[in-house]
Amino acid sequence: MSTHITVDPVTRIEGHLRIDVEVDHGVVTKAWSSGQMFRGIERILQGRDPRDAWLFTQRFCGVCTTVHAIASVRAVEDALKLEIPLNAQYIRNLIVIAHALHDHIVHFYQLSALDWVDVVSALKADPAKTATLAASLSDWPGNSKPQFQAVKDRLAGFVAKGQLGIFTNGYWGHPAMKLAPEVNLLAVSHYLQALDYQRKANQVVAILGGKTPNIQNLAVGGVANAINLDNDATLNMTKLYQVKDLLDEMKGFIEQVYFVDVCAVAAMYPDWLKVGAGVTNYLSVPDLPLDGKGATFDFPGGAIFKGDLSHVTPITTFGDPYFQKNVSESIAHAWYDGDWQKHPYEEDTVPKYSEYDANGKYSWIKAPRFDGHVMQVGPLAQVLVGFAQGHEPTKRWAVKTLETAGKLAGATLTPAVLHSTLGRHAARMIRCCVLSELASKHWTLLAENIGKGDTTIFNEPVFPKGEQQGFGFHEAPRGTLSHWIVIENGVIKNYQAVVPSTWNAGPRDAKNQPGPYEASLVGNPVADTERPLEVIRTVHSFDPCIACAIHTLDVEGREVSRVRAL
Repeated sequence: MSTHITVDPVTRIEGHLRIDVEVDHGVVTKAWSSGQMFRGIERILQGRDPRDAWLFTQRFCGVCTTVHAIASVRAVEDALKLEIPLNAQYIRNLIVIAHALHDHIVHFYQLSALDWVDVVSALKADPAKTATLAASLSDWPGNSKPQFQAVKDRLAGFVAKGQLGIFTNGYWGHPAMKLAPEVNLLAVSHYLQALDYQRKANQVVAILGGKTPNIQNLAVGGVANAINLDNDATLNMTKLYQVKDLLDEMKGFIEQVYFVDVCAVAAMYPDWLKVGAGVTNYLSVPDLPLDGKGATFDFPGGAIFKGDLSHVTPITTFGDPYFQKNVSESIAHAWYDGDWQKHPYEEDTVPKYSEYDANGKYSWIKAPRFDGHVMQVGPLAQVLVGFAQGHEPTKRWAVKTLETAGKLAGATLTPAVLHSTLGRHAARMIRCCVLSELASKHWTLLAENIGKGDTTIFNEPVFPKGEQQGFGFHEAPRGTLSHWIVIENGVIKNYQAVVPSTWNAGPRDAKNQPGPYEASLVGNPVADTERPLEVIRTVHSFDPCIACAIHTLDVEGREVSRVRAL
């Protein structure tokens, strides 16, 4: 007998997402992904100065602020064929690295760990046994018996008061929860420690970006970070070494805690290395440019089709024609006027809402396609593209991850297991380890370039008459992000953003091809239809980011509804 389940809203994400699934004999047979809010900033930007676009596009989202700012200035610079100074490129790179480190740690611990960790079970753990287990996995100094006892006592205090505080809502005792009490206690302890380390990453963004969220230092043509080693009010060596110290602290946590925890979860939930693959076409773009033109990068990009790692079509530069010509979006099942599939330069964003119709229009999210193909984007795409192209740090960390998780599981794991729900978590951790290494490299590049006497940070843009088109991409924490701009006589004529969660969370297209969320859910087990934890696990593995979080109010300003965060 088929059961229809609606999860609305999906929580522990950014924005408003509804997931519908049909379950037959404990397995998902069909799924729909619906974005439940309208994003209209593209229309707001029309007629404005292109130099201001990045300030507006940061407001697409309450989490992904920096990434939209970077993609926006790159789009305008591409339209103008404007090169930026090396200092500006390195400063931008450090900002996006720090933002990604913050984002990946928050995603695993604060947003998705509770899908796998039974917090209540941790109350049954022996702190001494937990410390012994932790010592067998890493040398992290925060893994002491007193630390675990303190966390257990804190949890017990929550329960004694009749509440679990930040852990109040969850599927505790669910049959899909498999971790032993000691592992659960270890994970809860690291959950709390992660709160401090994600803060350190945000400090780096704030030092270099002026503030966070919504950085203030970007400009079309470079950055606004004045460099003067003899001035306390500008970027000097004291601030640079503060950045270095924070990044070094992050590296320790990432390699000794995050890496180990993901490997352990993968080893203890081996069935989830076989579930949730869905779409195995992958798209990523190169990032961390090493020159002012965006012609050489520290992270490769490319496209993989049908999971074939033996063949990658590379994407190599800003303005890459292969990427430029193959992106399109369909609104066949989205709440916009028409049923077209167009290139971003040619499309519009005219809302036309109707009732939810699974066979018609059911989402505010458009359906991006690459040369007509559904593509999965995100850390898994970037890791697979890098692995297939022999990117040394990606390959090294991927091999180390598979070997470590395999040793813990008593099995031999190959890259094939990455095509899965837990594979996405592993890939995000691998990407985080690589970025942490590259942070040191790009800090050194910046310090050495300043040491040569170069303090240039900005090249002034010039807007010619007539029309210019440009696009800027960035491999954001959730995957391939691109902004597309049409400029006419110095003002914005059209603006479109094709974001990672549009690629992954989009609905079906005119050919009825399901999006990556929808495809990945088919075949997922569901042990309890009243508590569909397994559905949440796979959706969370993509790290959904639908749009800025909002409150629902009526015209008098009164709250209309309140939802419980699960």
